[in-house]
Amino acid sequence: MGRKMAADGMQQGEAAPARGLVRWGTPITWAIALAGTATVVGLSWGGRHVWFKDAGPYAALSMLGIVFAASVIAALLLQLASRQPHGYLGRASASVAGVVVIIALGVLALLPVLG
Repeated sequence: MGRKMAADGMQQGEAAPARGLVRWGTPITWAIALAGTATVVGLSWGGRHVWFKDAGPYAALSMLGIVFAASVIAALLLQLASRQPHGYLGRASASVAGVVVIIALGVLALLPVLG
């Protein structure tokens, strides 16, 4: 009833330690979202109201949408680049969930400026 050993010396069912993009993909994604959100919020608070020739009252929110899209694409690509299929859905979900929280906080920070 002993466990079988895999070719790399680990027992079957035993998880390998996280390395490379498996470990750092989610924090990198959150850092991308945080940098983009901080840039948009900071420039909006600094008086910028025109974003890509859009001077509408909610142009900064459109920019946060672009930051969100870029962060989600980065999350999916970083997790694919890790080449570890086991746990992909959980890692990608954690990355996207963190991005949603960061963008939501950015929207809340923009409310006084948009008012």
